[in-house]
Amino acid sequence: MTDIINLSLPFFGLIFLGFVAGKLVKLPESGLAWLNVFIIYFALPALFFKLLARTPFEQLANGSFIFATTFSTYTAFALAFAIGIFVTRGKVGEATIQGVVGAYSNVGYMGPGLTLAALGPAATVPTALIFCFDNTLLFVMVPLLMALGSSEAMSPGATARLIVRRIFTHPFILATIVGVIAAYFQFQPPRAIDQILTYLSGAAAPAALFTMGVTVAMRPIKRVPRELPVLLLIKLVIHPALAIVMLNALGVTDPIWVSTAVLMAALPPALNVFILARQYDVYIERASSSILIGTVVSVVTVTGLLYLIAHDHIPTQLFAGG
Repeated sequence: MTDIINLSLPFFGLIFLGFVAGKLVKLPESGLAWLNVFIIYFALPALFFKLLARTPFEQLANGSFIFATTFSTYTAFALAFAIGIFVTRGKVGEATIQGVVGAYSNVGYMGPGLTLAALGPAATVPTALIFCFDNTLLFVMVPLLMALGSSEAMSPGATARLIVRRIFTHPFILATIVGVIAAYFQFQPPRAIDQILTYLSGAAAPAALFTMGVTVAMRPIKRVPRELPVLLLIKLVIHPALAIVMLNALGVTDPIWVSTAVLMAALPPALNVFILARQYDVYIERASSSILIGTVVSVVTVTGLLYLIAHDHIPTQLFAGG
């Protein structure tokens, strides 16, 4: 148990330090802008590229893993969306954000740091694949549903352009694509460039986690949605359980890949939930509360999951013949 605490405490400790700084240091939220630019456009893309570029290309084409993890995210979204439709009595916009709360893990800021710390470099490929395909799924689902639920619906062409732009201009997805290309051609950057990438990737996790803590601290709890316990149950418990079932059903048995998928699915709602809520001007205060409370609760649930992973209690052959 000491090993689990030693792993999770520094990870959540960085978030806590950021949270304390956000509460004690009275600076406007705009002060985070350049740090977010560094994380989103430089540090985390460098981490994804550097790790993927070293990976044998054949490991990147794991269709069963991609389908299992993406479908489990879709199912979690559908469950949370259905809860939202029921609670809001058919308000598609609000239900869409509720669906995102239940399905969109913090795979960008928290995912790479936690999976690599817990499982080592072997978690690189599954982490990147989940990030890429989960984001693609949600970048498609959210604009489509918002367009369907809007009284001023965008044209199909405008919606399609928005989806394509969201997917192919996201720096993490671009870095993943370039990393895959580099792996295919076995390209390694010149030594000086590689050293810059090393510096950037080393700063990615600490900067992202600290920034996440500050961001959460600067968005106080104003409205706690009554459906939040159910949404967090879906996000923190049902989503990883779905991942286990799907991976076992499709014959994905590599314990590192399975553990990576379950750990990524168990992460709390992403900060992008708030960004999406603000973009569409719906569910804003409740989205902020969902992120804060979900992150706090995940300290317990993710630590418990790390314990199960460390003691090999994550099943990899549920449906094996006896």
